[in-house]
Amino acid sequence: MPVLDDYIIDTLMRDLVGHDRKPVSFLVYVWLASEQSKTASEVRVSYQQVADSVGISKSSAQASIRWLLRRKLLTVKKETVTATPIYAVRSPWRDAARRTKDRG
Repeated sequence: MPVLDDYIIDTLMRDLVGHDRKPVSFLVYVWLASEQSKTASEVRVSYQQVADSVGISKSSAQASIRWLLRRKLLTVKKETVTATPIYAVRSPWRDAARRTKDRG
């Protein structure tokens, strides 16, 4: 089982579920993070595959991914306009900690 950062449970969950009122976005983030951890690479997955894996509707998967992209918790690449997207899960809190550490 992939290990989740303490930040994900202690802070991000409260932020997405409580503040943003987007609990499904949190589930999608955790699922994508788990998939990325298993493969050690970005995740190529369709909205329908996300929906089936998390147990939500396709429109909920689309809205959740759109929200995570807006929050900069995901990045997306497409080889062509109609290609299946490739998602990379981001951890901005790690990047911030790394920048602080490098300065100090």
